[in-house]
Amino acid sequence: MAVMNSRIRLVLGLGGFYALLALLFSLLGLVLWADMQPAERQAVLAIMRQRYALALLIILLAWLGLGWLIWGLSRTLYRAYALAPLSLREQALVMVNSNPTLRLQELGAPEIRTLAQVVNALADQRDLLQRDVEHKILEAKASVEAEKNRLAALMSELTQSVVVCNLDGRILLYNHRARLQFQVLGPSASGGGAALIGLGRSIFSMMERSLITHALESVQHHLQRGSAQPSANFVTTTRAGQLIRVQMAPVFSHGAGEQDAPASAERVINGYVLMLDNITRQVEAQNRRDLLLQTLTEGSRAALGNARAAVENLLQYPDMESQQRDRFVAVIRAEVATLSQRVDDASTEFADTLKARWPLEDMHGADLLQAAQQRIEQRLGLSASVEAVVNGLWVKVDSFSLLQGLSYLAARLKQERGVGAVTLRLRASARLAHLDLLWSGATLDPALLANWEQAPMSAGGEGTPLTLREVIERHGGELWQQRDPDTPRSLIRMLLPTTVAQEAANPAVWLRHESRPEYYDFDLFRQTEETRALDERPLTQLSYTVFDTETTGLEPSEGDEIIQIGATRIVNGRLLRNETLDQLIDPRRKLKPESTAIHGITQDMVQGQPTIEQVLPRFHAFCEDTVLVAHNAAFDMRFLQLKEAATGIVFPHPVLDTLLLSALIHPNQESHRLEAIAERLGVNVIGRHTALGDAMVTGEVFLKMIPLLAEQNIHTLGQARAAAAHTYYARVSY
Repeated sequence: MAVMNSRIRLVLGLGGFYALLALLFSLLGLVLWADMQPAERQAVLAIMRQRYALALLIILLAWLGLGWLIWGLSRTLYRAYALAPLSLREQALVMVNSNPTLRLQELGAPEIRTLAQVVNALADQRDLLQRDVEHKILEAKASVEAEKNRLAALMSELTQSVVVCNLDGRILLYNHRARLQFQVLGPSASGGGAALIGLGRSIFSMMERSLITHALESVQHHLQRGSAQPSANFVTTTRAGQLIRVQMAPVFSHGAGEQDAPASAERVINGYVLMLDNITRQVEAQNRRDLLLQTLTEGSRAALGNARAAVENLLQYPDMESQQRDRFVAVIRAEVATLSQRVDDASTEFADTLKARWPLEDMHGADLLQAAQQRIEQRLGLSASVEAVVNGLWVKVDSFSLLQGLSYLAARLKQERGVGAVTLRLRASARLAHLDLLWSGATLDPALLANWEQAPMSAGGEGTPLTLREVIERHGGELWQQRDPDTPRSLIRMLLPTTVAQEAANPAVWLRHESRPEYYDFDLFRQTEETRALDERPLTQLSYTVFDTETTGLEPSEGDEIIQIGATRIVNGRLLRNETLDQLIDPRRKLKPESTAIHGITQDMVQGQPTIEQVLPRFHAFCEDTVLVAHNAAFDMRFLQLKEAATGIVFPHPVLDTLLLSALIHPNQESHRLEAIAERLGVNVIGRHTALGDAMVTGEVFLKMIPLLAEQNIHTLGQARAAAAHTYYARVSY
C-alpha cells in the first residue's frame, strides 16, 4: 500500500510539473505575441502558414523529449530517494525486532548508501554491547541455571507424575511421567486419541473441576487453621475408568511475590501441585486379595466344622461300628479335599496377582547378568560366570521375577543333574535378546524341562507360587534348550524384549522449491463464535497450533488426500518442541511420483497407517483452545474442509497465514515463500517438506513476525486477520 501511494504521488507530481511547464511556455508565447507590432505579426503569420506542419512537429518533439527527460530523471530520483528508503526501512525493522544479524543493503543515492553504512556500523556496535551484556547476565545467572537444571533433572527422573497448575487450571509444568500416564489413561473428551496434556492446556479437560475446587477449599481450610504444610488427597476416576489417587499441595506467593518476605506474612495461594498415582491395579489386586481371604474364611468354616464334628465323634466313641466309622472318615476326607481345592485355587489366584504386581522396566544387560551371578553364587553356592555383553544392550524385564527364574533353573540343574558351574550370556537378536544359561553336560529331556516350567519356583530356601512359564509369558518370550553351536555345552535359552534409545531423526533438507500452489478457494476470514471471542485478545497472549500437511497431490477437490500431519504448539511466546503431533496417514489411494519426489513419503511408508478418519479427532483435540497457524494455510484448510462431511470434525478455529502476514509486513520484497521468509528473519530451515519440519519452521517465523506486526500497530488477533484479508495474496483465487 505504501509503494502504491508513492507511485501515485510520483505520477501526479510529474503530471503537475509537466502542466506547469506547458503553462509557462504558453504564457511566454502570449507575452511575445502581445509585444509584436502589427507588421511583425503579419510576417510571423506568413512564415507559419508555409511551415506550420514543421513547426508543430518541432514543438511536439520538443515536448516529448522534455517529457521523456523529466520521466527518466524522476524514475531515477524515485528509486534513489523514495524506493530505496522504503526497502531499507523494512530491513531495519527486521533487524531491530526479529533478526539482529541482518545488515542493510547499500541501496539508492550515495547519501542513502552512506546512511546505510552508518546504520550497519551502529548495529555492529549494538551487537558487541549486547553480547557483552548477555555474557554478564549469563555469568550472573549461572548458579540459578544450575539449580534450574537440577530441578528439571529431578522432575524428569521422578517415578511419580507431577503437574503444576495456576488457579485457572492451566498447566504450567509437568514431567515426562505425567505425560506418559495421561497418554494411556484413555480417550479424551473429544472422543479420539489419548488424553492430551500440555503447557497452557486446562487440567479440567482431564479431571473434574468440582474435585479440584473441593480440594482447594480443603487446603484453604487447613491453612486457616494454621497448618504449616496444608494438602488434600482424593481419588478420581478418568473417562477411561482408571482410578487415580491425587495429592494436592498449594503453591504460595507472598504479597507482591518478594522472595525475602517474612515467614509471618500472609500466604496467598496462586497455584497448586498435583501428584498423581494410577492405583487401578493396586485396588483390583487388593479387592482380589480381600475376596480370596473371604473365600478362604467363609468357605472353609463349614468344612472345618464338619471335619471337627466327625473327628470328635470318632474320639468320643472308639468302639463305633466300622460301617459308621467309615462314614465319618469319608466326611473328613471329603471336607479335607474341599479345603485343599480352595487352597489350590487361592494359590493360583495369588500367583495371578503377583504377575500383575511387577511392571517391566528398562535394565542394562550387563547389570542383569551381574545381579543373576551374585544371586546364584550367594544363594545356591554354585559357581557362575558371565560372558561380556555388547555395550548398549538394554532389555525390558521384571528383574525380580526373572532373577528368581534364573536361580530356580540353576538350582534344578544342581540338584537333579549335578551341575557344578553355569555361565550366563546375553546377546541381541533383531528386536529380541537371547538370555542363555549354559552348563557342561548333556541336554535335558524335553519332558523334564516342561515339568520344571510348570512347577512353582523354589530356590535357595525362597519360594513363590509363580511358575517359570508364567515368568516367560510375562515377558512375552519363549524358552527352550539346545546345544551351544559355539562351544561343547548345553544351554537353556530365554527370549526377552529389548529396548532401544530413540534418537531424534536428522531430517534431510529438501530442495528449495514450492510444493503447493497459493490456493485461496477457502475463506480463512469467516467469523465464528470462537474467532469473535478471541479477536480482541493480543497476539502475545494467545496459544497457537502451528501445523502443516503433506498430500498425494495439489488438487484437493479432485480427490487428493492428506498423507501426513505435523503440528506443534506456541504458548506464552515459546515454541514447545516437545509437544508435537507427527502422524503418517494411509490415503487409501496411490501416491503420485511427483509428490513423492518432494516430500519423500513412499507408498510403503503409509501402508497400514491410521486413516484420516482416525487421525482427525486426535488433531482436533490437539488444537483445542488455540489459534491455527500455517503457511499458505488455505491449501491445508481446504483438505480439512472437504473431510467435514465424512468425519463430522469441523475446525472453527481462527486461522493466521504466514504467507499473508509476510505480504503485509514486507510488501516491497519479491518472494514470500517459506524459505525466503525464513532467510529474511534469520530462521534455520531444517526438515523442509516434512509436515513436522515445516510446522517447526513456520512456528519460528510466526514468532519473529509478531513484533514486526506491532510496528505496524497490529496488536490483536482481529487486527491481524483484518489486515491479512486486504493483502494482494488474499484476493487471488487459484
